[in-house]
This record gives sequence, C-alpha cells and structure tokens, in this order.
Amino acid sequence: MLLSCRLFFFGEDDFEGEATLLDISASGCRASSSIPLEIGMILRLSLFLPDHQWPLRINQALIRWIDHKEFGLEFIDITMAQRERLRTLVMKAR
Repeated sequence: MLLSCRLFFFGEDDFEGEATLLDISASGCRASSSIPLEIGMILRLSLFLPDHQWPLRINQALIRWIDHKEFGLEFIDITMAQRERLRTLVMKAR
C-alpha cells in the first residue's frame, strides 16, 4: 500500500530519527531517511498513519535492506491489537 506518512524510529543508546513511510504491508514497510542506518539494526517504530491520530507502534522491526536513503523493515514484534489495526488498514486500501 503506497502512502506518505511520518515514521519515528528508536534504537539502542538513545539512537533515534525520523523517516518518511513510503509503502506498508502487514509484515513490513519501505521508508526513506537521511539518517545513516545499517542492515540488521533492530528499531522500535511509531508510524503516523492516516487511520488514527495516534501512532501505530511496532516493538521491533529489522532493517532488511538499504538503497541510498530508502530502506526496508520487517516487523518482528508487534502486539495483536496493533497487528489487527495494520491488517485492517492494508485490507481497506485494496
């Protein structure tokens, strides 16, 4: 599902940053950021999606690939309630 939303990410040792969410599915997303990232990093995410005013929270997301400023994340740990919200959003977009 293509979209353009804000995404905040948080890593170890107070590492944090902002990205633009470009594409999302039930299992991961594609985003763009000017902050240097590395494949294999585990991040906590707050996704500001159009379906609610409060962010969707992902407890753990793994950076799977990086291409210049774009990167791909796999959602590793997400609560059932957040997973259901994400699934509903993706299904509505079809």
